[in-house]
Amino acid sequence: MAHMWILLCFLTGTSYAAEVCFDELGCFADLPPWGGTPQRPAAVLPWRPEEIGTRFLLFTPMNRYYQEIDTDQSVAISNYSGKRKTRFIIPGYLKNGDEDWPQEMCKVMLKWQNVNCIAVEWKKGVAAPYAQAANNARVVAARVASMITFLMVRTQTADKFHIIGHSIGAHAAGDVGSRIAGLARITGLDPIEPYFQDTDASVSLDTSDAAFVDVIHTDALPFNSKLGLGMTQSVGHIDFYPNGGELMPGCSANKGKPTDLDAFWEGTKKFDACNHVQAYKYYSESMIKSQGFLGFPCSDKDSFAAGKCFPCADNTCPLMGYNSDRFPMTDGISKTKYFLNTGSSTPFGRYSYKVMVTLEGPSWSNLGVMHVALAGAADSTQEHKLHVGAITPGKTYEKMIDAEVDVGEVTEVKFRWNNHIINILKPKYGASKVELQRGKDKKMYIKKVDTAMSCRPSATCSKTIGLVV
Repeated sequence: MAHMWILLCFLTGTSYAAEVCFDELGCFADLPPWGGTPQRPAAVLPWRPEEIGTRFLLFTPMNRYYQEIDTDQSVAISNYSGKRKTRFIIPGYLKNGDEDWPQEMCKVMLKWQNVNCIAVEWKKGVAAPYAQAANNARVVAARVASMITFLMVRTQTADKFHIIGHSIGAHAAGDVGSRIAGLARITGLDPIEPYFQDTDASVSLDTSDAAFVDVIHTDALPFNSKLGLGMTQSVGHIDFYPNGGELMPGCSANKGKPTDLDAFWEGTKKFDACNHVQAYKYYSESMIKSQGFLGFPCSDKDSFAAGKCFPCADNTCPLMGYNSDRFPMTDGISKTKYFLNTGSSTPFGRYSYKVMVTLEGPSWSNLGVMHVALAGAADSTQEHKLHVGAITPGKTYEKMIDAEVDVGEVTEVKFRWNNHIINILKPKYGASKVELQRGKDKKMYIKKVDTAMSCRPSATCSKTIGLVV
């Protein structure tokens, strides 16, 4: 495709400003808010489209491998259908060895949805110094907007398009929304902070970019002090903060100096972006097991961790990820943050319960460890530690449990305790009462129990009983 590149320079005070124009894509300047601001100190023009190398890789239910399309006859001879909804996936940070994750997400999506899924590739444009990549994303956004405009000629309307963007790609998705009015949805997967947080609305993703904007934050520690790549501030109609939004299970804290951002971005210096990339992994799984990503409304992560926001009130808990657009918002924009926990590896989804066990036994306390496990018609959980230390009869022990499987309706609770030390008195401890509350709907399971568990004198002695509830 031929492009005309025009460079215009004009004096502004003591510095020069510049602008480039590319055929139907329009013009791009390095003036504020795009450059020369406290948030975007470097004034950088984007590369030419040919240098960025944006590609559109189409996946549909009709083709197992992608078909490359563009704003030309390639669409007509592809399996693209204007009768299906269309989803674009725009990557940002590319983790070494996982550069093609948008294609894999399309494949997962098509197992469950009859859609056109287009993986946007711009590997050459993103593998640049960070400020350059941030500005190259503007041209990527213009290319996606041009493609959508081209596709809309084929009987589709803007409300049939959903754009999913990760990292810089989340803000590119927002840029597309500022160019195409009426997009159905934009999903921001850990929108990146440097050069985008606290900027003008035209620069970063915000709620004006689509009818519904949902955001997942997984690396939201401040960049300048903690090297968190993701934005801290809420920018969507609904914002999710899994695991508090800052440090994901299975990931370590980001290490390095903010001045090394270019080296991290280009891959010339080692950087573990585990927290940043978890956002798209959670989203992919949410297409398969949506109920494992229930978000609880809460003021902050500490209140959530303390169990103050459990359980869900009526219809107040949306599903993070693919099905978040099903959540009804009466005011149009949720002013509440949503929190949830995940696992450290796949499957990431968790199912929340509060378990309360009241003990019976001898009048004295005994050192030990208590565990509980849940079972239902669908599955059984692993054991979860309820308490470590002095076990006191008559006391109720409470624990929030994030179960790794969906057991369905709970039919059994298993309670087990272990002695820490040999006790010649052979104490018998048991659960006189078990109360279980399900997080998603406040449902209570209550059972009084008559039988205690006996334990022989051994440092690790234990028995297990099942409780029908």
